[in-house]
Amino acid sequence: MEDVPIQLRRPQWSMLLASLVIAVCLFAMVYAAASAVTGRDALGLPDTIEQIDPVPAAVRVPSQTSVFVDLLPGYEGVLVIDGLELPTVNIEDLQDVANKPGQQITLPPTTIYEPGNATLTFDPAEGAEIESFSQGEHIVKVIYWKIIEGRSSARSFTWTFNVF
Repeated sequence: MEDVPIQLRRPQWSMLLASLVIAVCLFAMVYAAASAVTGRDALGLPDTIEQIDPVPAAVRVPSQTSVFVDLLPGYEGVLVIDGLELPTVNIEDLQDVANKPGQQITLPPTTIYEPGNATLTFDPAEGAEIESFSQGEHIVKVIYWKIIEGRSSARSFTWTFNVF
């Protein structure tokens, strides 16, 4: 058997450089995907608040949009929009007034608190303290507390949104 001599080729620098660039790009994409901040972490919400709407710094919000805050169970709160604390009505109190099972209730034009879901919802409407949001930036502050501790132990979270 005859030994075949091994010949080494000179490296093709352009192929080597292209391979290096591709490897660096793949590493950068994997790193970016692994370190991306998304979801509730990107919103910077306190642990007590599960969801808010409109999202912080939203820029194309309609003037009739609802303001919504979803708290952890066992919490309640109030909404302060553009410095005005809106009255809050517990939906269970409204159902007691209806007295008949299955009867529709009329929601007052103010913040509605649903204790079963621990949510606060405000819909601008005729007769409400805020009938519609004017164009520009609006500041929303939710003041929330554990029901068993009362409002004296309240904390707050503030965000803004822009109406077009």
